[in-house]
Amino acid sequence: MKLSTRIPLAVAALALSALLVYAHGRQAFGFNSQTISGFSGGRSAELTGGGAFDLASGFVHAAGGFRCLSDINAGPLNGCLTGQGVRWDTSALLPSSGFTCTGAASEPVKTAFTNDSTVVLLADFYRQGDGNNESFTAKMIVSKTDLDPIAQGIQNVWIQGVGCGEAIVNFNQ
Repeated sequence: MKLSTRIPLAVAALALSALLVYAHGRQAFGFNSQTISGFSGGRSAELTGGGAFDLASGFVHAAGGFRCLSDINAGPLNGCLTGQGVRWDTSALLPSSGFTCTGAASEPVKTAFTNDSTVVLLADFYRQGDGNNESFTAKMIVSKTDLDPIAQGIQNVWIQGVGCGEAIVNFNQ
């Protein structure tokens, strides 16, 4: 094959590669929730943060701040006392997760799926004094839409073992 033929083919291949890379971009999100609650024992927390993810490749980079608003004596955040909590970061991007907002046996389990308006994460939560060693690990969900449209109010953020809450949420690509 002549050089004059190979150069246009190489340019076309590079252009196609660039299109494929940008055709499936990362999804970005940000959120702020002042109160997440619902499980027994008065468990409550606040959570804020954001990041980017790509479900197709499994890429995720997200983090933020959190604080326990009450003593949490059960579930994945068991031992987090009122006022404790500094930050969270992601351990894994999950394709989906079952969840309930109250943990009550009578509440049907719902499922959230990671997509362009919802992200399901496995997150590490850190308390001051624990350094870079995670204090707790729990699933969390952030959604642009209501996770439980049957329940009163809006529930668009969830922490495993704590409950659901309303958040200001933004997703964009």
